[in-house]
Amino acid sequence: MYEAVYAHPDGDATVSRFAATAATHGFDGLVVRAVDASPEYETLREEVSVDLVDAAEVVAPHPRNASGSVGNFRPDHTVVVVRGGTNELNRFAVEQARVDVLARPFDGDGDVNHVLAKAARDNGVAIEANFGPVLRRTGGTRVRHLRKLRKLSRLLDHYDAPHVVSVGAESHLHVRSPRELAAVGEEIGLDGEFVREGLAAWGDIAARNRRRMSESFIAPGVERDGHEEDD
Repeated sequence: MYEAVYAHPDGDATVSRFAATAATHGFDGLVVRAVDASPEYETLREEVSVDLVDAAEVVAPHPRNASGSVGNFRPDHTVVVVRGGTNELNRFAVEQARVDVLARPFDGDGDVNHVLAKAARDNGVAIEANFGPVLRRTGGTRVRHLRKLRKLSRLLDHYDAPHVVSVGAESHLHVRSPRELAAVGEEIGLDGEFVREGLAAWGDIAARNRRRMSESFIAPGVERDGHEEDD
């Protein structure tokens, strides 16, 4: 299972600190969802004990701004994430096959409905169930987010749309183990398996995209034969 985090300067902890914490909590990998961060992945991969996945998170005020960033990031990053939060950005993200994950869809006044769930399914875009507000906020904000998470879970299940789970950690102190998160999910009305599948999905996305970025990949279902020789 994988956690997806914001490392310094997007967050308060370094990639190395996050990786050490993730390993202690039983994660197999760590997705660094960089906004402004630019980690030295090759060096870091020799130092950490978990799989380190390079990701880019697009933060933009409008879909037209996000579109150019997605195009720029797609060739060079294993995972491309679009941060939602408005209905326009949420819809843009799930309608783009170039996008892997719609993150934080409820940050602003955005929502997810049946139209977006079906688009996410059709385009293979995973929608993030962000547990951060459940763990780190209180009062009405927390209650509203819980309500939206339950609705999201029902929609994703009904339309068989992909999802990921994260706590959106900006500090290594925010990281919780898969077992803890599954227990939280059970407490708030989500199935523990929903949580475990969402944590594992980050790794599935990374593995799929690494294969696609390899020299043998041509298109979905079509790969170059390693034994094929030119005439």
